[in-house]
Amino acid sequence: MTNILITGGAGYLGTTLVDTLMRGAKEIASSLPYVEFSKLTVYDNLMYRQTPLLNYCNDDRFSFIKGDVRNEEELSKVVMDADIIIPLAAVVGFPACEQDKTSAYDINVGQIKTIIKHKKSSAKIIYPNTNSGYGVGDRDEYCTEETPLNPVSYYGVTKCMAEEMVLDEGGVSLRLATVFGISPRMRMDLLVNDFVYKAYKDKYIVLFEHNFRRNYIHVKDVATAFIKGIKNYGIMGGEAYNVGLSDANLTKLELAKSIEKYTSFSIQIDNIKEDPDKRDYLVSNDKIESLGWKPLFGLDDGIKELLKGYPIVDSFFHPYCNI
Repeated sequence: MTNILITGGAGYLGTTLVDTLMRGAKEIASSLPYVEFSKLTVYDNLMYRQTPLLNYCNDDRFSFIKGDVRNEEELSKVVMDADIIIPLAAVVGFPACEQDKTSAYDINVGQIKTIIKHKKSSAKIIYPNTNSGYGVGDRDEYCTEETPLNPVSYYGVTKCMAEEMVLDEGGVSLRLATVFGISPRMRMDLLVNDFVYKAYKDKYIVLFEHNFRRNYIHVKDVATAFIKGIKNYGIMGGEAYNVGLSDANLTKLELAKSIEKYTSFSIQIDNIKEDPDKRDYLVSNDKIESLGWKPLFGLDDGIKELLKGYPIVDSFFHPYCNI
């Protein structure tokens, strides 16, 4: 039977992916086959003291190891037993990587070197890159998987370095759009989540460089994309796939107006200050959609669930929600 290893599995993406795998993908999308496995191991340092994985401790298939992916000796022990490896552990985002470039490199790149060095030859790697690697795209042209990568942040640089190693090893890379939605390990700093929280809490949003564009994807759809990669590894191996909502290539202003449909707040445009994150692009998701993968949750679904969930988050606020 199959052993799955997820590094960083107690994080925003990881807790949703673990839940999807443990409950069975059939509950979310009947068109996606159930992923059979004998053991699912999460390797995470729990740096934010998060506890959502407690829900799975009564399932014999679930295993947890507290550890840091920078520790090659410890990580190699679990890597050698894995048939499917999903390396989610990362220093995520422009600000965090700029603040500590050493950790960003050691975790985002060094982890992948350790995995490739110690994994068995038959092990499958499904890797989460970011479509921020496209940097600044041509104004009216879509970025496809053939578009040269041009990251404009150290975060993007490290993720693209890791992707190159994974693809050389025959793995699958999922170039994720900006993720949004409720997760057991909540994050509020992601763009949609942040905008909705400000609309809910502050009743206003100030937009810098409001015409910069992003693509977006619900966190649960990220989980089903990983499952697609697991089930179709023979077809998808060695290639990258954009994963986002094809109807949500939106400017920041368009995103704010989408939120305005569901709650009243003020949109203020600042044409003087600059956003240090210079990403601006349109993204095509045709490649993965041509394989039959389709997102199940739209941007409106995420906005509505966030507005429903934020009173709960606000009542029991944890600092890690903003990291």
